[in-house]
Amino acid sequence: MAFTIRDASVPIYKRGLRTLLTLLERADAHAAANAVDVKSLLDAKLAPDMFDFKKQVQIATDHAKGGAARLAGLEPPTFLDNETTVAELRVRVQAILDYIDGIDADLYAGAEDRDITLVYPWATYQFKGAKFLTYWSLPNFFFHVTTAYDILRAQGVAIGKADFLGK
Repeated sequence: MAFTIRDASVPIYKRGLRTLLTLLERADAHAAANAVDVKSLLDAKLAPDMFDFKKQVQIATDHAKGGAARLAGLEPPTFLDNETTVAELRVRVQAILDYIDGIDADLYAGAEDRDITLVYPWATYQFKGAKFLTYWSLPNFFFHVTTAYDILRAQGVAIGKADFLGK
């Protein structure tokens, strides 16, 4: 059986999303064990001009749902980005996992050559599916998952490489 663009995307997104669930669990546990307000972890940033932990999770989930949807030829669902608690962020991550799981695998047929256009106020980007996945979607997804990890690590949360990579 040939390795497909679905094989190169969906399991990777799901693994990273499960990493985010682990990070949220660790943030909650750290706050409880150390009498720290978990809100301070969710609001933490690596640098003043960077997004906070909450936003890193929101953007990572946006790249997972957007990548999976666009590669399948679908329009991704919209989320309001209004999560402010660990529980709300968990719900969001789980919703994205459920959404990705619900996409029919047959929709990925021909995805490597599918035209994908992203329109932002500052630029329009046009890709074929394979370039979209490898040059845009996965790099952005991993940037935000990694930054979420780094924020918690910088805040003293006891996490390591195994928490990032998962089981």
